[in-house]
Amino acid sequence: MVGTGILGLLLIAWLLTPSLQRWASSSISVPRDRLRLAVVARTDLVRDVSVQGRVVAAVNPSLFAPVDGTITLLVEAGSKVSKGQSLALLDSPELQNQFQQEQSTLDSLSVELDRQRIETKQKALDNQKNIDLASVTLVAAERERRRAESGYKIEAISELDFEKTKDDLKTATLAHNHAVADAQLDAERLAFELKTRELQVERQSLLVKDLLRQVDELDMRSPVNGIVGNLMVDQKSAVNRNQVMMSVVDLSAFEIEAQVPESYADDLGLGMDAEVLVGNQKYPASLVSVSPEIIQNQVSTRIRFTTGMPPGLRQNQRLTTRILMEEKKNVLTLQRGQFLDSGGSRIAYVLDDDSVAHRRSIEIGARSLAAVEVSKGLKEGETVVISSIDQFRSADSVLVTN
Repeated sequence: MVGTGILGLLLIAWLLTPSLQRWASSSISVPRDRLRLAVVARTDLVRDVSVQGRVVAAVNPSLFAPVDGTITLLVEAGSKVSKGQSLALLDSPELQNQFQQEQSTLDSLSVELDRQRIETKQKALDNQKNIDLASVTLVAAERERRRAESGYKIEAISELDFEKTKDDLKTATLAHNHAVADAQLDAERLAFELKTRELQVERQSLLVKDLLRQVDELDMRSPVNGIVGNLMVDQKSAVNRNQVMMSVVDLSAFEIEAQVPESYADDLGLGMDAEVLVGNQKYPASLVSVSPEIIQNQVSTRIRFTTGMPPGLRQNQRLTTRILMEEKKNVLTLQRGQFLDSGGSRIAYVLDDDSVAHRRSIEIGARSLAAVEVSKGLKEGETVVISSIDQFRSADSVLVTN
């Protein structure tokens, strides 16, 4: 009987030896149900960031008063409008009076230009008449010189009369040459005066066109199809030049305005893919703008839908937005947990088959919302404590009890 009892005690001691060894090597024990565990796996990792975005109108033009005047509103806030529809009329007597004065000046200059054209034609005719008369006189003088030369040869006329015919020919030649030269000079002068008149009319015409554009802008029209936003002025109130009148919201083009934490600022780039969650459905989008400045530890971004907008969106609606910054293929990944913060992303506890968690140094690479990349320190298939490791008090090994 005594021998049987001793053998039983030895058997129990032998069975309890592993447990005693684990207790001896572990200074701390923690119940398993207080821990979260995850297995290291080799998968694809998408590095992303999830933020709350706000629906904003991609096209939201504001209308400004072109001049000082009195405003007459034709629409109310929230009214649906179409492109080119009149939204307000601005009364500016000063501008309209200036336009009429300059139009009158243009009409006067146009009349002067027509008169100058007529004078140019008339002067050209007078010069041509002088040339023609000088040409006739020159031909007659040449004929008289020939007749006198023939008479002088037969001594029918005196030498004095013959010399006089030659002088008359020279006089007629000079008169013809001067008539031609005067006509050419007059033509150049008249062309210069006509060009000056044309330039004056052209300059005044440009001035009138600009004033006409300003007068047309007094009828303030909608630049897009949409709805009228806030009205910044009251009916029949006096407004100043460049004062904001109202805004028009284009409901056919929405974007997502999202504030991204500063820690991701260096990783953001234009054209990055994104996902916008509307209800239970994800819609593909793209990052189209990133603010160059950081305000209150956040970076402002704009995200645009790439395959059409979801129906029923409302301005300022809050939507969850996911920006996909990087995708890594076939890497070691581990589920995210509080161990990253409590261990400084450098310490992890790996659970072995004997329910002992051993402290191990690790290196973390890319991070996503649900997982992190394990660059060094862990192997595929190992079980890791991903809950907070503050309770382990930096122990080298921790016994995990059932």
